[in-house]
Amino acid sequence: MKIKKNIAVSDAGMIFNPDTGETFTVNPLGAEIISAVKEGSSPENISKAVTEKYNVEPSTFEKDYDDFIGLLRNFSLLEEDDQ
Repeated sequence: MKIKKNIAVSDAGMIFNPDTGETFTVNPLGAEIISAVKEGSSPENISKAVTEKYNVEPSTFEKDYDDFIGLLRNFSLLEEDDQ
């Protein structure tokens, strides 16, 4: 999974989808996750980095990560690896 190539993401957490004209805002952690996804980091590496940096339980982060990825998918911001 990766962020679609035409999706614009700013360092401040602004996301623009030119296909729909929609703009979204994410918090700093959301921006970090999006950046890691864009760089091709695996969910396991993202989880490890976030849980160490923010001292959060892995199980808590995994649920929140899955929810966040689900939102990105719902708003058509992701493309799956097989596409």
